[in-house]
Amino acid sequence: MELEIRFLPSDRRVRVARGTTLLDAAQRAGLPVASACGADGVCGRCGLEILEGAASLSPASDWEERVKRDNRVAPALRLACRIPCTADLTVTAPYW
Repeated sequence: MELEIRFLPSDRRVRVARGTTLLDAAQRAGLPVASACGADGVCGRCGLEILEGAASLSPASDWEERVKRDNRVAPALRLACRIPCTADLTVTAPYW
């Protein structure tokens, strides 16, 4: 089953397989997403804001919350390298 991931404000859209990380989806859309740790989920730089579809995602784990706190990532952002897409999503980043 393919899902549609929409990126604002560019309105770029990609279709991805269920389970594809949000980081991979953004890269497929040709959008830059910071990631100093090689997608290991420790740098916190890949934070994206989920505008639509957040209810379909698992809540942030204690580990994700700790990484965000340690790296001063806004609480509303989710780590794109750790978020598997499970439904259609609309997302944005503070630097796009």
